[in-house]
Formats: sequence, C-alpha cells, structure tokens
Amino acid sequence: QVQLVESGGGLVQAGGSLRLSCPASGSIFTINLMGWYRQAPGKQRELVATITSAGYTNYADSVKGRFTISRDNAKNTVYLQMNSLKPEDTAVYYCNADVQTVSGRYSRYWGQGTQVTVSS
Repeated sequence: QVQLVESGGGLVQAGGSLRLSCPASGSIFTINLMGWYRQAPGKQRELVATITSAGYTNYADSVKGRFTISRDNAKNTVYLQMNSLKPEDTAVYYCNADVQTVSGRYSRYWGQGTQVTVSS
C-alpha cells in the first residue's frame, strides 16, 4: 500500500558529502514521524535522525553537527544531508515513515536501503 524508495547512496572519500532522498508513495492520508536508520555489517540497526511533521528533529550523538534531516511534506519526502563523512558512517541507510493510510490504518513503513561507503 505504501512504498518508500531510498536513493543517493554511493562511495565517497572521508570528509565528503552525500544527500539521501526517500519519497513515500501509495495510499497515504498523512505522514507523522519520518526518519533515517543505518546498519553496519555485524551491527544492529541504529537511529540516525528523525523529523516530525512539524519539523522537530532528533539526531544520534554520533552525527550531530554533520548530518541534517529535512522533509518536504507536499512531496512526502524525507532527506538526509551528510557532511564531513567518516569511515565509521559506512552502512546501509534505511528510511522509514509512520503513515496513516486513506483506509485509516496506522503503520510504520521501511525502504529497502541504500549503501553508503566512506573510504579513508
């Protein structure tokens, strides 16, 4: 019913930047919280950043001051601007969205992930 598709990942040198995008589509009535998570090999998935529909943001300590989350409510899209990237930022990045569908159901949806690799 609802699909999220991440894009913008890739290979970048340490100190570089990438911008991830994640549009949501389908039977969407409204989207509340949107966020980005990441999972490195052999590690659990961890929170990177979240943003409410009103624009309030929350960041993991490890990315504060380097990453910026934003969203375009008209386009149902969440973004993640990543600057000053470090090798330890290497992971698969996933977006998610807390969606109320047109049928009235509330669910959290996830994208399929996009690989970010930072070389030293």
